[in-house]
Amino acid sequence: MAAAPASSELRAQEGRARPGAALAASGLRGLGPVTMDSFFFGCELSGQARSYTFKVEEDDNAEHVLALTMLCLTEDAKEECNVVEVVARNHDNEEIAVPVANLKLSCQPMLSLDDFPLQPPVTFHLKSGSGPVLITGRHQIVSLEDSDFSEEDETEDRDPELLSILTAKEQQGRL
Repeated sequence: MAAAPASSELRAQEGRARPGAALAASGLRGLGPVTMDSFFFGCELSGQARSYTFKVEEDDNAEHVLALTMLCLTEDAKEECNVVEVVARNHDNEEIAVPVANLKLSCQPMLSLDDFPLQPPVTFHLKSGSGPVLITGRHQIVSLEDSDFSEEDETEDRDPELLSILTAKEQQGRL
């Protein structure tokens, strides 16, 4: 992840789950174990750090979602309009810029976004105002783990050993 010099990102692992039935019903059945991780996300936009870009590694074979929860002004904010813009990609993979908040200390110092999902990479810009504006959310990662099958297991599955069928008398003689 890349960060602007004065912006900060807070990350702490919230939890790890191995969901079963809920994800199996969603079409992931038979693909192996699924791991869901959730990390706290936070950054600050201000006059010194007017933008922040949230990126993930593309080689990790996982699905990443940044779920925004809240944008709020700090006690150091001035009485001015602070417009926060999000730059992301739409369904046609085109980059678009959309203002998501217009915060003012006296009338709307915070905005709850109720886990608004965004696909990384996402860039936040402080379009107007001097902030500081805090942006919080969760970085959610869903990954399919590799199965534990080895080549030996696959060979055994392809060439199963045939067991001889014993008659009742032969079975009694073995006991």
